[in-house]
Amino acid sequence: MLIARSVALFVLAALLEIGGAWLVWQGVREHRGWIWIGAGVIALGLYGVVATFQHDIHFGRILAAYGGVFVGGSIAWGMVFDGYRPDRWDVVGALICLAGMAVIMYAPRGGG
Repeated sequence: MLIARSVALFVLAALLEIGGAWLVWQGVREHRGWIWIGAGVIALGLYGVVATFQHDIHFGRILAAYGGVFVGGSIAWGMVFDGYRPDRWDVVGALICLAGMAVIMYAPRGGG
């Protein structure tokens, strides 16, 4: 149950961070305006809050592991919202990052 909760938090964090960054990008680069930028800033702030709900107490571990989620999530976001088509190396790289995330977060540890 703890791993399922952790994964759900990582997915929510990815939606908030990647979505927030995308909203800022749209506001600035696509000239959609300050409302988009403001919504992005709020989403980015909420991402920071969601990350604090992870069970592990180590900030560095959580953010390092989240990096793998961010890589995979960014590619998926680009596919859905921008028509990006990753090549096989993008996919391989994302899978390696996700495997690294799993090792960092869920490897058995002896207490610390």
